Amino acid sequence: MRLENMRQIVTFDAYGTLVDFQLGPTTVRVLADRLDLDGLNVEEFLDDFRVMRFQAVLEAYRSYDEVLHSSLENAMRLHGLEYRRSDGDALVEAVPTFGPFPEVPDALRALKTRYEIAIISNTDDDLIKQNIANIGVEFDHVITAQQAKAYKPSRETFEYAYQAMDIDPASVIHVAQGWEYDLIPTRDLGLKRRVWINRYGRRGSSNYQTYDELRDLSGVPALLGVSA
Repeated sequence: MRLENMRQIVTFDAYGTLVDFQLGPTTVRVLADRLDLDGLNVEEFLDDFRVMRFQAVLEAYRSYDEVLHSSLENAMRLHGLEYRRSDGDALVEAVPTFGPFPEVPDALRALKTRYEIAIISNTDDDLIKQNIANIGVEFDHVITAQQAKAYKPSRETFEYAYQAMDIDPASVIHVAQGWEYDLIPTRDLGLKRRVWINRYGRRGSSNYQTYDELRDLSGVPALLGVSA
């Protein structure tokens, strides 16, 4: 089989890579009546919430709905804030409303002229469905943590995805913003190529090379040999 005719897939992380994951600003709005607590550092609180979400996905699998509820409750208790179940409900309800970064739809449409495109996301099926509708581009495959019963950065999540897509990792190009969730765990999976979408100007590491680094998705088609 000629190389150019071999099946190839570009996989994407969703939240933070394709979808403008506005969880921080949404959290501030939901908790607006309690964030004026004396001595509360809001940025520190949001960072702790982020860390607790990461810790939660390292534990035994549970729905992303419950990951958001539990990690928010733990962060709020750490900072002396009153937690209400409705706080977590509001965040879960907000997730499907988040839309794509501006350059994402055009970049995906360009890539679809040459590649299959897929999502591998730490989410529930019912949540990601509307995010995909918001992007407005049809994906060939959508793999969620709910399907894999595991979250990235677990190797199990990626291995489940490749099996579900019936593809050799050597034919997969993975594109993601998440350093801890995606770039670190994919180093040793034998992928054809990895692309880091470094939207926030983080420092990378030579320990996890090789990867390409771009600021956003606009340069991905050209990087992968797709003409504008």
